[in-house]
This record gives sequence, C-alpha cells and structure tokens, in this order.
Amino acid sequence: MQLTRRTLRTAALVLALGGLLAGCSSTKLDEAPVESRNVPADGSAGKPAAGGSAAAQSSVATVDLSKSGAAAATGLLAQRVVYFDFDSFVVKDEFRPMLEAHAKVLAGNRSKRMTLEGHTDERGGREYNLALGQKRADAVLKTLVLLGVQDTQLEAVSFGEEKPTVPGNDEAAWARNRRVELKDK
Repeated sequence: MQLTRRTLRTAALVLALGGLLAGCSSTKLDEAPVESRNVPADGSAGKPAAGGSAAAQSSVATVDLSKSGAAAATGLLAQRVVYFDFDSFVVKDEFRPMLEAHAKVLAGNRSKRMTLEGHTDERGGREYNLALGQKRADAVLKTLVLLGVQDTQLEAVSFGEEKPTVPGNDEAAWARNRRVELKDK
C-alpha cells in the first residue's frame, strides 16, 4: 500500500491533535488533593493563643478607604476628556481609572445618560475626520459597556474637526483636539 504525502500529513495532524486533547484532560474533583484544617471546638480559630497578642497574630493595619476613595472618585469624575494619539481610536490605559469612575456612577444609576462626543484635529478630509471621531466615541462607549454600563445609557456622536478646543496649527493644539468628551444628558 502506497501512502501519499497528503495522507501522511493528515495522519500526523490527527496524532498531534489526539496528543493535545489527551494533554488537556482535566483532573476530576474527587481526585484533587484537599487540605483539611482542624478548627478548635471552642471557636477560637483565628484568635491569638493564650498569652499571645493580637499584634503577633497579624501585622496588617486596617485602612479606611471610604474617605480617600471618595476623594479620588470625585477627582476622576471631574475629568471628562479622553485624549487620543494621531490617527488612532485606541483608548489609552491612563484614562481607564477615569472611565471606571464614570462607569461606576452610570451603572449605579440606570436613569443617568451620557453623550460621548468624538473629535479630531484639522488634518485629514472632512469625511475621514467624521469617521475617526465616531470610531473614537464608539471606542469609549465599548469601554464603558465592558465596565458595566448599559449601552442604552450612552450615545456616541462625532463632530470630526468642526469643534476644536484649541485653535492652532501645531502639535500641541492638535493633541488637545484629538479627544472624546463625556457629557451628561
């Protein structure tokens, strides 16, 4: 019997896939090792032993996040502009905390609505800039939806190059004009 190259390749592929599937088999739960802990009957688990101190038990200090967290969230909510690189609609990581703060407020109040206004600098044609501004607004919308906001709470619109925030023909002005503004409805 004569084997062709195609048959050999197919057989090799089947063997390789079989090996992969065998390697991916999962461990059954009843076969997994389980750690058991003895808890004293008097309910003193997690408490210091007689003669010991609470400081010896744990050196972790409690932190009140309500005050510092509220102040940080208020500062992040005051920020309402996401800036973009030239010819890009990728939301930068530096704007994630601000978007998370806005998402938390929107997710907590489903009746609240927001408009996301996409803008570009003056370089490029009118149609191109309208499309790029829309892509930027849509990117911020998708980020907020991934963070728990209902898409019915958001509206993405584009103004392209029509509403510059800074006039000028230099990189500093262009960088400030490549943005999405978050506006309450």
